[in-house]
Amino acid sequence: MVTITPAQLSIELQVPQKRIRDHLRSVYGTLEQGSPRWHLSDEQAEGVRERFRDGRRVKRDDWLLEPGDTVRRRSMHDAYGGQQQGGISTPRGQNDIFIFTDPESGARYGYDKFEGLREDGSYSYTGEGQYGQQEFVRGNRALRDCAKDGRTIRLFRTRGTSATYVGAFTTGTPTHEIETIPDASGNPRAGIIFNLLPINANVELLPAYGGGLGPDALTHYSATPRAWTPPEYDDVVLAATEAAPGERVVSRIEFELQAAFGEWLGTQGLSPQRLPLRAGSALIEPDMFVPERDWIVEAKKSTARGHVRTAIGQVLDYVHVARKAGLDATPVILLPGPPEEDLRELMHTLGITLVRRIDDGFEVSAP
Repeated sequence: MVTITPAQLSIELQVPQKRIRDHLRSVYGTLEQGSPRWHLSDEQAEGVRERFRDGRRVKRDDWLLEPGDTVRRRSMHDAYGGQQQGGISTPRGQNDIFIFTDPESGARYGYDKFEGLREDGSYSYTGEGQYGQQEFVRGNRALRDCAKDGRTIRLFRTRGTSATYVGAFTTGTPTHEIETIPDASGNPRAGIIFNLLPINANVELLPAYGGGLGPDALTHYSATPRAWTPPEYDDVVLAATEAAPGERVVSRIEFELQAAFGEWLGTQGLSPQRLPLRAGSALIEPDMFVPERDWIVEAKKSTARGHVRTAIGQVLDYVHVARKAGLDATPVILLPGPPEEDLRELMHTLGITLVRRIDDGFEVSAP
């Protein structure tokens, strides 16, 4: 049973939550310290209904929920329409598409291996259709074309009859990928995995990609060193995309760079490791961790400005999470050659160590 909250009444009455909360404060005073949300008795809720039942309603296109609000799923359909079954709902005349995910239920069908929050902050979402090949019809077509059609994706995490609003999303580039996923009976079939990007959302409410992590410890950080093995680069197999037709070749370059650096570290008496990092419900991992020097290493295949800028952002994020987990980490960027002088100055200013490949090994330039 969903607790009666201003969010639930807002959807039911089509009145902004602020007006409801202002009314509650005028009648009952402010919330007790430590109480983040109003939880109303049936009598209090009925008082709100009486106050706003015949009042001014919001426009149909106005959005009423805030990330973290929990309401009855049925109340969303009562207010906006749309399909009550399935994961994708397309209310007629609305600029919003509602999508619903139940990680616990999806795990029973193996969907948790293809859904979740990725390291780059995007969210992978499985298309609708429990049996047979998933096709771009109905909800799947609407989700694929939402950006072109000017529609906003509203993502909800469901449990039983309740739905918690995660936030607003749009599609990324590419909008989707086709993967072999199980149907409801466990038989393999072609499935659509949508690539969603948050616009205004609380992504800590989502599990990590591949399942296993939930929102039970939203502020938990951890760093867990593990054994490292050189990446294979002789036969790199990656999905081809029109956006990056040469990705297979340049990935070989990056993997070979990492393998060579790992071998060089061994000659220096150092032992590279893996370092999976947990930040709330997200799992992220740098290319390498060198425990003897507390190095967190991010490698890039090119010294081009775009690649170096990306590496700077990534390695600083890794170090931030590692330090929150209690590890005194040092950011390191590994490149196949020297970047531009102003980028070296930028890395020095940010406290980032540069490691670049030279003829007989690697050169380390500390800030």
